[in-house]
Amino acid sequence: MPGIDPDFLCHRLAIDPNAKAVIQKRRKFGEEKRRAIAEETNKLVLAGHVREIQYPTWLENVVMVRKSNGKWRMCTDFTDLNKACPKDSYPLPNIDCLVDGASRYELLSFMDAYSGYNQIRMHPMDEDKTAFIADQANFCYRVMPFGLKNAGATYQRLMDKVLVDQLGQNVEAYVDDMVVKSASIDRHFGDLQELFDTIRKFQLKLNPEKCSFGVQAGKFLGFLLTHRGIEANPDKCSAIINMRSPSTVKEVQQLAGRMASLSRFLSRATDKALPLFQCLKKNDRFTWTTECEEAFMELKRSLSSSPILTRLRTSLPLLVYISASDRAVSSVLVQEQEGSQIPIYFVSRVLQGAETRYQKIEKLALAILVTARKLRHYFQSYEVVIQTDYPIRQVLQKPYLVGRMMKWSVELSEFSIKYELRGAIKAQALADFVMELTPPAEEGTVRETQWILSVDGASNLGGSGAGIVLEGPEGILLEQSLRFEFRASNNQAEYEALLAGMSLAKEMGWTSLSARSNSQLITGQVAGTFQAKDPQLAKYLEKVKLLSKNF
Repeated sequence: MPGIDPDFLCHRLAIDPNAKAVIQKRRKFGEEKRRAIAEETNKLVLAGHVREIQYPTWLENVVMVRKSNGKWRMCTDFTDLNKACPKDSYPLPNIDCLVDGASRYELLSFMDAYSGYNQIRMHPMDEDKTAFIADQANFCYRVMPFGLKNAGATYQRLMDKVLVDQLGQNVEAYVDDMVVKSASIDRHFGDLQELFDTIRKFQLKLNPEKCSFGVQAGKFLGFLLTHRGIEANPDKCSAIINMRSPSTVKEVQQLAGRMASLSRFLSRATDKALPLFQCLKKNDRFTWTTECEEAFMELKRSLSSSPILTRLRTSLPLLVYISASDRAVSSVLVQEQEGSQIPIYFVSRVLQGAETRYQKIEKLALAILVTARKLRHYFQSYEVVIQTDYPIRQVLQKPYLVGRMMKWSVELSEFSIKYELRGAIKAQALADFVMELTPPAEEGTVRETQWILSVDGASNLGGSGAGIVLEGPEGILLEQSLRFEFRASNNQAEYEALLAGMSLAKEMGWTSLSARSNSQLITGQVAGTFQAKDPQLAKYLEKVKLLSKNF
C-alpha cells in the first residue's frame, strides 16, 4: 500500500484513559444504501485501506451521503470516538497570511492530494479503534480516515515536514491544498520540478482532476488569486447576487453565512447589513422590512463591484482608516504603492450592549482595538499609521487613563502604531469608505470646533485633588481625575485643575477652548475683574495667562 512511510509520520489516537469505549447499535439501511455500502467497502479492501476485524473495542456506524452526481459517499460516524480524544492543538497556518503570500504572482499552479488523508497510515495500535459496521462484517481503517477529530492537524504536520524548504518561498499549503507561486515563467518550471521531486520522495500522490498548472488565476482557500491581487470568489458573490429576498429566519442565516466569507471585501459590511441581522433576533417575529430590502440590494451592488485587494509589501507601513456609527465600528487597511492607496482588508463589527453607549472617541478607539485583534499578524509585522482627525493618540497615550481605555492602551502598546491626520484619498474604494464616515463640511472638524473645559478642585484634611471634563463635538467627552501629592488650598487645587485641562487641550492641538469653574474667585482673576493678591495664586494666574495664548 503506497503512501507516507509510517516511520516518518502516522496518525495516533490519544484516547482519554477514563473514556468508556462505545459500540454503536447497528443502523438499518434500505437496499440501495446497502449495495452502496458493500461496493464502497469492497473498494477500500482492494485498496488496502481497511481490513476485517473481530472483537472491536470501539464500533461505529457508517453514514451515506448523496453526491451531486447522484452517487453515494460513505462516511463513518466517529462522534463517540472523537468525544474521547483531546484536541490536537498543532497550529494551522493563518489563512489570510497564506492568501496574501500567494497573490500577485505571474504564474500559479494549484494542486490537491489524491485522497490525501488516506495516504497517512494509522498507528497499528489504534487501527482497531476505527472499526465500523459494514453489511456482512466489521472493518477497521489501516489509513487515516476522513472525520477523525485531529486528522487535519496530522495532515498539516505532514505538509510542514515534507515541504519545510519550500513553504513561504515558492509554495503555500493549507492541509491538502497546495499552490506553487512564481514571479516568472522560467522560474515556475523549476519551482514545480522541486515540488514534484519532494512529493515523489515521500510517495505523495496528487489528484490530476483537481490540479491546474501554469495559470494566472485560480481559487485557493475560498479566494480568487490573480496576478492583480486578491479578488472575491465569483461563485460566492453570485450566490448572493442571484439570491431572492429571504422569507424565513433560516434564509437570513444562510445569507449571513455567505457574507462572512466575503466580509474582507466589503466596506463597513456590518453597519450596512445590520437591518438583516435584526431579523435573527429570537424574540421577534420574522419581518422583512423595506429597510431590510434596501440593505440587501446595497449588499448586492457592493458585491457586483467589490475591490481588488493586494498583498502587503514589507518595506511599507500600513495605513488604517477607522469609522464608528451608532451601531457598528469599521476600518480599512491600505498600503500606498506606486502612488496609489490599495486596500488590503476591510474589518467591521456590531457594537454590543453597553458599547452602543460609548462616547465617539471610545468607539473609534474600539475600532482600532477590534482591527488589531483580528489582524494581529499584520499589526505585529508592520508599522501601523492610524489616519484620523480625532485626538485618539492624545487620549490613549495619557499615563493617567482609567477603566477600559487604560486596558485598551496597554493592549495596543505592543504594536508600533502612529497617528496622523487624514490625508488625501488615492483610491475610489477608500474614498467611498471615508465619505461614509466624514461629517458635512458645515459641521467642521474636531480641531476647528470649540471645546469646553470644566474644572473643579477641592481640598480637605485627607488631601487635595481635582476633576477635569473636556466636552467636544459629536458627544466627545474626556474625563480625568487628579490627586495631588502636595498640600493645596481649594483655590490652588482649582488652579491646578485649570492648568492641567489647558495643558491637555494644548497637547491635543485644539485652538479654541472655553473654560468653566465653580470658583468665583478664580473665574474673576482669570477674567481680570479680581486682583490676585495672594503670591501663590498670582503665580498660578501668570501660568494660566501664558497657556491662554495658545487658544
